[in-house]
Amino acid sequence: MSLSRRNLLQLGAAGATVAATSGCDRFWGLVARSLGAGLPARIDLGPDAAPDLPAGAADPIRALLDRAAFGPRPGDVERVRAQGAAAWVEEQLAPETIDDTACTVLWRRFESLHLPPGDLYEFKKQVAVEELARATVLRAVYSRRQLYEVMVEFWSDHFNIDVNKAECAWLKTADDRDVIRRHALGNFRDLLRASALSPAMLVYLDGRVNQQTRPGEAPNENYARELLELHTLGVHGGYTQRDVMEAARCLTGWSVRTGWRKGSVAFDRDHHDPGEKTVLGLTIPAGGGEQDLDRLIDIVADHPSTARFVAAKLCRRLVAEDPPPALVERAAEIFRRERGAIPPVVRAILLAPDYAAACRPKLKRPFRFVVSALRALGAETDAGRPVLDYLGRMGQSPFQYPTPDGYPDEAYPWLGTVLWRWNFALALVHGGIQGTRFDAAALATALARGSNGEPATALSRLLLGRAPAPTEAAALAEIRRGRSADAACADAAAVLLASPAFSLA
Repeated sequence: MSLSRRNLLQLGAAGATVAATSGCDRFWGLVARSLGAGLPARIDLGPDAAPDLPAGAADPIRALLDRAAFGPRPGDVERVRAQGAAAWVEEQLAPETIDDTACTVLWRRFESLHLPPGDLYEFKKQVAVEELARATVLRAVYSRRQLYEVMVEFWSDHFNIDVNKAECAWLKTADDRDVIRRHALGNFRDLLRASALSPAMLVYLDGRVNQQTRPGEAPNENYARELLELHTLGVHGGYTQRDVMEAARCLTGWSVRTGWRKGSVAFDRDHHDPGEKTVLGLTIPAGGGEQDLDRLIDIVADHPSTARFVAAKLCRRLVAEDPPPALVERAAEIFRRERGAIPPVVRAILLAPDYAAACRPKLKRPFRFVVSALRALGAETDAGRPVLDYLGRMGQSPFQYPTPDGYPDEAYPWLGTVLWRWNFALALVHGGIQGTRFDAAALATALARGSNGEPATALSRLLLGRAPAPTEAAALAEIRRGRSADAACADAAAVLLASPAFSLA
């Protein structure tokens, strides 16, 4: 099903009327269900494992959806298995071909997401930050373009901007739309250049104050250092302090307007260092003006260390904390050969013959934990402040990591979030999160209608991708004792979501 812009606006207007009488969260839940984003009436889980899968091995389809998507919704594993992993990956690498109407309706109502940078200043800071965060959660939960959303999250960390610094609360909205989302499955060079000229990035890493006001004045090196260390070559990529300073000289003269056309980017040749520069052994001739930026981007984007650094980060996100070196090298070679085109690199990683074997369990970061729980249960959410508050308590409020390296991808920093994961699981299944709804009765009925065997086993297979282990089976049996099917389903779902097995995927 597809809707025109006019249809969406009409639906939004109708929503305002309905929301006034029945509650906004209920209306948007109805919209999601009516457009096919609700819990299916029947859930057939299929076999416990993929055909011919050795006992104890990970289901490759489940592993794929736990990394290249924010976890499966009910029915997704079986759908992708029937489609084939390669066909699903190819479909996901062309997100513009996937009808995402249901998700679009849910986030499109946030006015700030559609405005140019200058107009964003009309919003209160909290409103701008909250609308962007809510839209981010809604897209992760509801979008059928799951790989695209995963890549948006990846690049948002790679080019991290903290909304709590200066004017970033307003400008990050435009950065998310015009930089990250526009190029998430495009070309790395284009993405890198767009980020370098992003008003939000110029504010966050002080590029706007990198101005030469007199000959020989030392440049502000903040952005240049992160460009080399975090965005391209990596800390061990072979650059020197002199390279940082020369790169900073290339970037002088760019600023963010504060008056007319507020929030847009301008170049002032009078505040640019016009001299010759040498970066990573390559000379940039004098007098280049604003073209110095493009020459610098070409140098760092084509550097072999950039290919290795970006490929390794992609493998850590899409495979495991310690991905096989051979896989990283293959991805890096494709990055070099394709001149930074992102889809071929992602395709090579996800469709590698040894992909499933390499996918060792990773601790889900809080954002992925929350989103995957909502998706796994087919829950409805408006991604309102209660959900954002849980993310904050777990330590991963969207776009609020204070340092330029972005939220960490390894397990250790998140080990202290376990209690809040339990609290979230209990609140989710028992209706304790305003604006979020889980229908235990509907889920129990949908599982019962399928050929899934014993209820607790079926629920475990839905949420964990396997039958329960003996200790888990004993706990689930105790939960069922003396409870109705609906109540048992809710309590069992809470236990499974709070278990280490759900957080490690």
